[in-house]
Amino acid sequence: MNRKAVVLLSGGLDSSVCMAVAKNEGYELLPISFNYHQRHKRELKAAAAVAEYYKAERHLIIETNMEAIGGSALTDTNIDVPAGDVSAATVPITYVPARNLIFLSYALGYAEVTGAERIYIGVNALDYSGYPDCRPEFIAMFQQLANYSTKATTEDGRKISVETPLISLTKKDIVLLGDKLGAPLHLTTSCYEGKEEACGRCDSCLLRLKGFAEAGRVDPILYHTGSE
Repeated sequence: MNRKAVVLLSGGLDSSVCMAVAKNEGYELLPISFNYHQRHKRELKAAAAVAEYYKAERHLIIETNMEAIGGSALTDTNIDVPAGDVSAATVPITYVPARNLIFLSYALGYAEVTGAERIYIGVNALDYSGYPDCRPEFIAMFQQLANYSTKATTEDGRKISVETPLISLTKKDIVLLGDKLGAPLHLTTSCYEGKEEACGRCDSCLLRLKGFAEAGRVDPILYHTGSE
């Protein structure tokens, strides 16, 4: 019987490399993405392309309206996406409250139903925007919760493990790992603006460009170079 893994797939650099890691470790891939009414909804198109690249039998897309909560530049169109500052020490306005908690909860339920033994999530605690739900402490606490929150784990004796293979890597390391594993980085998008060409100025774009530059690789996606 094939070993199965649920992969949280946003269509960005980190989640796509995470998908490559799960594939390399021999798992049948069960990608799950979210239409949470994000302004950069274009990432769903990228996620679909990555899922197709890996010939995933099913790419599950969950609709959940985090726009109704607001409070983030990624879900509230009244808040502008700021120019990135990769040296900032505070949580930026692009943080989406409870996003990874919600996503992991859906992934846990999906893993239970499908018999998957692992959940892969591409969180990173080094070259990242300072989001509290990307830290090892958050993942450790969620793992404890997962161990006691499903029939599979409490009655059937199954372990559903949350895997974070990128959590201690720099963006440079992530780019090099993706390159080594043949991840389709050309299909990914990281920009918070969500336009056809990446803006090159938001946190996510700056971190991505930094990673490719430090890795000595050319970012294969298009960036906006003209004036608006």
